[in-house]
Amino acid sequence: MAKGKISTPPGHVNLRMLAQHLDLSQTTVSLVLNNSPSARSIPEETRNRVIEAARRLNYRPNYFARSLRQSRSMSVGVLAPDLSEGYFTRVMSGVVQEFSAAHYFYFTACHDWKSELIDQYAHMLVERAVDGFLLLNTQADQLAVPVPVVAISAHSAAENVTNIVLDHHLAVRQALAHLKELGHRRIAFMRGPRAIPDAEVRWQAIQNEARAMSLKVDPALVIGIDSAGWSMKTGHHPMAPEIGYKPMQTLIEKTRDFTAVFCFNDIAAIGAIRALRDAGLSVPADVSVVGFDDILSAAYATPSLTTVRQPLLEMGKRGARVLLDRIANRAAEFPTEIVMASELVVRESTGPAPIRLRG
Repeated sequence: MAKGKISTPPGHVNLRMLAQHLDLSQTTVSLVLNNSPSARSIPEETRNRVIEAARRLNYRPNYFARSLRQSRSMSVGVLAPDLSEGYFTRVMSGVVQEFSAAHYFYFTACHDWKSELIDQYAHMLVERAVDGFLLLNTQADQLAVPVPVVAISAHSAAENVTNIVLDHHLAVRQALAHLKELGHRRIAFMRGPRAIPDAEVRWQAIQNEARAMSLKVDPALVIGIDSAGWSMKTGHHPMAPEIGYKPMQTLIEKTRDFTAVFCFNDIAAIGAIRALRDAGLSVPADVSVVGFDDILSAAYATPSLTTVRQPLLEMGKRGARVLLDRIANRAAEFPTEIVMASELVVRESTGPAPIRLRG
């Protein structure tokens, strides 16, 4: 092939061909394209000529060769139960921002809380040489992988895992203090499904904080989201308001002796509000409702939702940053847990307890 001419179609040009086309050494071209510090010694005119030719000929470096040189694939695996509206979309927004800024590619696999799929997807991603794993609301205990792992909202005690978690005691304290200040004493509680790692941690926090505030957790006023109904397998979307509608409907049929309900998440709270209204009860005049997460639609519900805000975007960004740091510094020590603070957002769904039912 004559120097200065390339007959290969654009996109099929390798480093050797590009160097030959420019009448430069492969080392010189490689230093320029990789923005190496050593490239500063190369004349600016030459650097510009290399970059322009690479752009014009649609040069792409050999991915596998570069991966071998760097000992990295520049890709990570993200495992999540699902990516529906609400918690997961907000967290993933932060994750995507950080990975994109670092020029990292990510594979996302949704396992629907099935342990066999977690194993299967982890194995497949290891075969694809990912540099690390980011887990969203996914237990890491069963994950045996040879790369760094960061888990968001998983509360995993496994080795080689950094956990990004919310301070659930603070979150519960903020919600209950708000309701208590409004005169609520007969409070219903909606527990999350056991499949969710946060559910048990938050339930323990509710019991501890309620006890510290002299608020009774009446078993007759405790309702739960059906774990079976949470799965995509049932045909009911796990992030549909129905997850809160049915438990609240069941409670109302048994008793109306409560003035507030603290829901597991915002989606469930929206469903609970509809169930209360369908039963002829007004929110917040008859029953106040508090959600959890502060998803994007919480402020636009009717009434707008008082909720405990998880810093979901920041949790996603922090998790991605920590994973990238662990990949770049494999020998460094990293904390097993990073705790994030919550914030109470007061909107229209909470108000003073009815005088007749104040404790």
